[in-house]
Amino acid sequence: MSKNTKTSFFCQNCGAQYSQWMGQCKACGEWNTIVEEIIEKRTKRNFPSNKSISSNIIKIHDIETVHEDRIISGDSELDFLLGGGIVPGSVILIGGEPGIGKSTLLLQLSLQINKKVLYVSGEESAIQIKMRGDRIKYSNSDCYILTETSIEKIIKKSIELKPELLIIDSIQTLSSSYIDSSPGSISQIRECASELIKYAKSSSTPIFLVGHITKDGTIAGPKILEHMVDVVLQFEGDRNYMFRLLRSHKNRYGSTSELGIYEMFQDGLRQVKNPSEILISKKDENLSGNAIAVTLEGLRPMLVEIQALVSTAVYGTPQRATTGFDIKRLNILLAVLEKRAGFHLGSKDVFLNITGGIKIDDPAVDLGVICAILSSNENVSLPDNCLFAGEVGLSGEIRAINRIEQRILEAEKLGYDVIFISKYNKIDIDKFNIKIELVGKVDDVYKMLF
Repeated sequence: MSKNTKTSFFCQNCGAQYSQWMGQCKACGEWNTIVEEIIEKRTKRNFPSNKSISSNIIKIHDIETVHEDRIISGDSELDFLLGGGIVPGSVILIGGEPGIGKSTLLLQLSLQINKKVLYVSGEESAIQIKMRGDRIKYSNSDCYILTETSIEKIIKKSIELKPELLIIDSIQTLSSSYIDSSPGSISQIRECASELIKYAKSSSTPIFLVGHITKDGTIAGPKILEHMVDVVLQFEGDRNYMFRLLRSHKNRYGSTSELGIYEMFQDGLRQVKNPSEILISKKDENLSGNAIAVTLEGLRPMLVEIQALVSTAVYGTPQRATTGFDIKRLNILLAVLEKRAGFHLGSKDVFLNITGGIKIDDPAVDLGVICAILSSNENVSLPDNCLFAGEVGLSGEIRAINRIEQRILEAEKLGYDVIFISKYNKIDIDKFNIKIELVGKVDDVYKMLF
């Protein structure tokens, strides 16, 4: 190997770097994932550039503040997630499982935005992209397709075309001639991402990158890509449901706690304006074990349906299973019911489900989970016009939660009559048109409902 070439060892699963080969990665624990890669080849590069960046030292007070308007994509969910639109010169990474809809989302964005777009694909041919585009109802005459994997050629074509939006599908398929590693390796991903970021910052062109994920659900080479880009979005969902969730894990230009919801159809992804209406089942009769809770995803209040099933353990050892809810949190709530409220659930199977295929980690749904479990245990249905919002503490108390007024207004807007909240929330209950029940302990809720 040439003396001008520098190599190192990388884990292909998590991106950890080592000075020598090891059988097991100390960072992620995977075996036989560490390979040697060329990380530097001392060859002079002649990348074209359409704009030079000054490197002079300057006082912060002497820097002129320039207001750049965000680009409105036409997708209200995506604009909301990005903090009001696409920032010029930003680099946005979208990760997700294969087939979840990443390419469909970005092709739909390319066809509905009123800008010049260059869509670069290293995985599909132009004919395949055209077939997918024919199913989408939008049309953009300034959408250009390039099927290429060489980063040098992609940047050269971009400088010639000067697009207002560049989409790369995907970063793992690109390669640089200055790195001898295969496409998808850690060194190639870092090199290609670095060149694209330089181009984005120098030309003020926003770039969308599609990233593959590892088997544990994280973006391949996460510590490399996530630290380099400006925004990291995770596209997720259950294939058994039509709903797709777009979450923000990093955003230099907005909040990281927002959520965008889509529904998958034959002609593309449709935005879900009111997720509460589609996440709650329409039933002809009230059934035991069902409760409605109010949760928050970022700044957006949302109603979710909680289903619980409590039955006698057949084989002696009780089972605990959840879908969309933390199993450890369920065990804590069951222990609170057993110790503080006197319900003997230690010998019973408990199954819990959050309908719609979404995952909830908001502690405000604790009260809804408790009521669904008690309803199934007593085999008594809850009133269909009531819902719950409160955190349950280890002493059995109902604790106050944040942004309670937003949750109450969402329940009021959807036509509910009663909401159970903690009495420790300091609010003026007279200004709402919905009946508010203030409770302090689990016992108080049980006496009111059963």
